[in-house]
Amino acid sequence: MNRAMQPDETPSTQAPRSLVTASRARAWDLINKSGIVVIFIVLFAVLSATVPDFLTTRNILGLLLSVTLIGSIAVTMMFVLALGEVDLSVASIVAFAGVAAATTITHSHSVLLGIVAGILSGGAVGLVNGVLVARFKINSLIATLAMMEAVRGLAYLTSNGDAVMISEESFFDLGSGSFLGISYPIWSNIVGFVLFGFLLNKTVFGKQVLAVGGNSEAALLAGLPVVRIKIMVFVLQGLVTGFAGVMLASRMSLGDPKTSVGLELGVISACVLGGVSLTGGVATISGVLVGVLIMGAVQNAMSLMNVPTFYQYLIRGGILLLAVLFDQLRRSKRGV
Repeated sequence: MNRAMQPDETPSTQAPRSLVTASRARAWDLINKSGIVVIFIVLFAVLSATVPDFLTTRNILGLLLSVTLIGSIAVTMMFVLALGEVDLSVASIVAFAGVAAATTITHSHSVLLGIVAGILSGGAVGLVNGVLVARFKINSLIATLAMMEAVRGLAYLTSNGDAVMISEESFFDLGSGSFLGISYPIWSNIVGFVLFGFLLNKTVFGKQVLAVGGNSEAALLAGLPVVRIKIMVFVLQGLVTGFAGVMLASRMSLGDPKTSVGLELGVISACVLGGVSLTGGVATISGVLVGVLIMGAVQNAMSLMNVPTFYQYLIRGGILLLAVLFDQLRRSKRGV
């Protein structure tokens, strides 16, 4: 039964209220969808105007190159977070894959075999992560935290605690070569964003990932293979991260077990900044791209301005906190 109209309420006063409510809803929807893009545009304009040499072609290419490691992993971390899970082992996988590739190349003198070994080593770790989380129902935060330590240990054991130098010069082309004046790592990022954007938005698998992340019990009742989907996502994460580790080893000309410590926080920050919900079910490839660029632009500007390292830690931590708070705000507006 409709409530009776109060004495001070008339159709003319109710209509403006409904219009205001609708306007607020549309405004929030616009902010939720394009707010991060606006933030990036404003940030880029401010940095261009205030930071010397920021807008030069050389610096922009350097900025793009600097975010290739985070960007290459963020495209699959997006799927993990969209499931409502998390993967803290990616930094260790990067180190282990690079060491595996370098060790294989050193002993076999085969660049192709080394690349395959690095990628598959990452995929193997992803498989273990997926089985622990999906099959044994271990919380992904705990499972991947344990794997982060274990895999870093494997990297040290494989390399005997030291960096593994690579003598095959053809391997270096993977990380330092270029096409049309743009380096291969940047091209690999472009391909990655296009490929995984298509996978998320245009395939059944992408829709299934979002459905499982939105409500895994409902997805299971609907007949979706939840366990298999989760394992596939973690394996995909491992393979792509392994490739990122191989690319990094190529750029550094060695496999280093100490590399990329803390990388997982940068990747997660970029995804959350880009609108990927930590509770699952929400992800956009364009948002992740903008999130990666924001992280890179801030880091690049701090380097150009010679900001001391300890202040950089504070700023990166603040960005992560703001990203989490923004995600909390989005979820409260959705009523989650």
